[in-house]
Amino acid sequence: MLILGISCFYHDSAAAIIEDGKIIAAAQEERFTRFKHDESFPQHAIQFCLDESGCSLRDIDAVVFYEKPLLKLERILESYLNVAPKGLGSFLFALPKWIQEKLFFKSLLKREFKAVGDINFKKTQLLFTEHHYSHAASAYYPSGYEQAAILTIDGVGEWATASIGIGEGREIRLLREMHFPHSIGLLYSAFTYFMGFKVNSGEYKLMGLSPFGRHGCDEVAAYKALIRKKLLVQTKDGGIQLQMERFAYLHSLRMIKDKEWETLFSMPVRKPSDPIEQQHCDLALAIQEVTEELILELAQQAKELTGASKLCYAGGVALNCVANGKLAKSGLFDSIYIPSSPGDSGGAIGAALYAWHHFYKNDLPSIEIARQNRSAYLGPGIGQKDLLAVIRRGKAALTTTPSDEALCSIIAKELAEGKVVGWMQGRMEFGPRALGNRSILASPIAEGMQSKLNLKIKFREDFRPFAPVLTEEAAQEYYELPFTSNYMEWVVPLQGKLRLALPHDFQERPWKQKLDTTRSPLQAVTHADFTARPQTVSSAENPLLHLLLQTFEKETGHPVLVNTSFNVRGEPIVCSAEDAYDCFLDTDMDILVVDRSIFYKSRLPEENREISQKRIFKED
Repeated sequence: MLILGISCFYHDSAAAIIEDGKIIAAAQEERFTRFKHDESFPQHAIQFCLDESGCSLRDIDAVVFYEKPLLKLERILESYLNVAPKGLGSFLFALPKWIQEKLFFKSLLKREFKAVGDINFKKTQLLFTEHHYSHAASAYYPSGYEQAAILTIDGVGEWATASIGIGEGREIRLLREMHFPHSIGLLYSAFTYFMGFKVNSGEYKLMGLSPFGRHGCDEVAAYKALIRKKLLVQTKDGGIQLQMERFAYLHSLRMIKDKEWETLFSMPVRKPSDPIEQQHCDLALAIQEVTEELILELAQQAKELTGASKLCYAGGVALNCVANGKLAKSGLFDSIYIPSSPGDSGGAIGAALYAWHHFYKNDLPSIEIARQNRSAYLGPGIGQKDLLAVIRRGKAALTTTPSDEALCSIIAKELAEGKVVGWMQGRMEFGPRALGNRSILASPIAEGMQSKLNLKIKFREDFRPFAPVLTEEAAQEYYELPFTSNYMEWVVPLQGKLRLALPHDFQERPWKQKLDTTRSPLQAVTHADFTARPQTVSSAENPLLHLLLQTFEKETGHPVLVNTSFNVRGEPIVCSAEDAYDCFLDTDMDILVVDRSIFYKSRLPEENREISQKRIFKED
């Protein structure tokens, strides 16, 4: 039985296909269209899934959409009526789109499918799951747990903004929900906007800025008190009620009432081009700590409601890996599973799996299938024609290697010498993070590497941290990891023996000085507060990357590399070899590896080595 899951029309659209409960393929539309966070119907992602499964649309037994459009339209209309006549302009502007996308959704879907192929909806069932059931299913069914508490937190689905549930056998039951407009995700997004970052894509920047706040200082404490007193009320069941008189998203296209927030926090709304000051870092730390406290309270409620020893966690807020690290350290649960794509794109997988187990009454998968369903490597591989095209373009710079061992030996030496390597292998990752198949790799011990990667490779803000990738067997030697970290789920502390003594006035120093202060031999992957977001790699899950890490250890003594996504600011992670080669040419990257082919920038003709400045100004 073939089931196609799709998510789209909000942000991060995606498609996934499962066969008899096994995930065959999944991909985000942005990787094909090259438009970051693409919300459009996932035409290209669907076609890829069909090609990977060897079938056509006429072979599909069910198409499952990741939320219920009519329920969402009900929320939109009721929310407007509750604040009318405010927001009449934005309401009239959006109404035609709402009617087309929500009221006549089935007709819209059928029209969109025509661009992919012929589908017979008399034979193929068209099903809809609720948004938070899609999130819950994306985490619970691949987890391998037979029983688990389920926590989902995001901006908003139809009505729900957070839910607590339980998975038992094949059934998922949501026991408690928090409803729009009250939302932890939207609260965090409001601060994302206030700090000058883009809503629905810049939240991770706010999270990355927070460690430069002054932990324990009076200013951070005062900001936290203002947030809790003036912006929200925490309810007895662990939820929150936002004080909506200070928010604007119910009746306008803005998140907040700018003037009220500027008065409240005694600072102007930051423009994207404005410099980052210490007050921004302190406020970022304040909302990060409040968010962590709210998540921990919901997790405590999930524990008490279900009595489960294991937790499955999904929704866009589950990408806040700093909060995840605190949740893992809390000891509330013996085991926690977060999928590689807990946000809306992962809803495509969740919708398909929910249909398989709930609508069609199929039992939990075997341990082997559950393990396979946890893999993040679900996207396109390296096409032979695509590879040959790149080889023709870069023939002057090309070296080929006869074996994995030879490849890793060459690249490990180059990395040890401070070279930056674009690394493209196997099938593309599903989710927002590169996990070693579409990655930029570098040495974490090379001097000035964080600055080089941010300013000359990624073209992004210099405060942004980088993540380490290391062998699973060495993980505990380097990091205080409560669980394995296959998808960079947790931000955790660096082991004490790898920390260097800080100046006595470190906390009082401006954030720029903190950034430049040497903290560890692994400076490029150690944040200002001695934390990191590691990816652990086993020889079974990614044998080639594991071999490269082992070979790098022979060169340097450390089985650890910098792993950042293979893209530049404002662009999606590369999908094809052509994408990778273009990114290689347009940055200061030294080496590109595609499969067993190595391209050296230094060997290219001079006219092919000029870096294009167009990317620097592309906004996320």
